[in-house]
Amino acid sequence: TVRAALVLGAFGWQAALPAFAEAGWTVPRPRPAFAHGAHVTLDAPDGPALDLFGCFHVSQRNTFTGRLTPEMLREVLRTAAGAAGLSTPGRG
Repeated sequence: TVRAALVLGAFGWQAALPAFAEAGWTVPRPRPAFAHGAHVTLDAPDGPALDLFGCFHVSQRNTFTGRLTPEMLREVLRTAAGAAGLSTPGRG
């Protein structure tokens, strides 16, 4: 069972929303905007909701300029893992 998904970059976010809608999850209107750490819960008509998280793409442009730091990446990964019911170091 899919509980959470993490998408990289605005392009991934824009592609994921219609894909999840096509798969049956309800995407809010207006569609949620992408941002690093963005979070939206997509309801499913006959199953568990899906927590969708956005993350800046792990490109040299983002990492070399400091737009995406290692701690920012770790935090969004920990948050998404927690939403999926997974334990992570430092979070139990």
